[in-house]
Formats: sequence, structure tokens, C-alpha cells
Amino acid sequence: MKSTILKILIPMLAGSAVPVFAAVTRPVHGGGSMLIWFFIGFGVMVLLFQTTPAIVMFFSMLKGVFSRTSLETSLPSQKVRGGK
Repeated sequence: MKSTILKILIPMLAGSAVPVFAAVTRPVHGGGSMLIWFFIGFGVMVLLFQTTPAIVMFFSMLKGVFSRTSLETSLPSQKVRGGK
């Protein structure tokens, strides 16, 4: 019984130690060049400049949906000629 447990336990312990030793190694290059950081900053700026008009439009749509008064069209109404 003990020999069966040892035959199963030893390979399990040895197999679980391999990922631990593999995780210890670190890459030699610890960062990125300045160009990578400029690219990430440019992407963040694009996202920020796109969200500002989107937020304004979202709140104006909410204001239009939940307003109590119905607004007339902005075009002046045309009179019908020759009749009533």
C-alpha cells in the first residue's frame, strides 16, 4: 500500500515543481522603448477625445427623451397656396 502511494505521489510532486521553476525566470528587457509609450499615450488621447462628444450626445438624447414638452420642428411651417 505504501509503495503504491509513493509511486503515485513522487511523480505528482515532481510534475508540479516544473511550472514553479519555469516561472522564476524573468525577461532580460524590462520595459519598452519611448516610441511604445508615445503610441499608448496617443491611443489614450484618441479615446478621450472621442468620449467627450459621445457623453454630450448621450446626455442630450436623455434630455430629449425625458422632457415633458414636445418641440416643434425647427423649419417654419409653409402655407398652402390657393385654397384654404
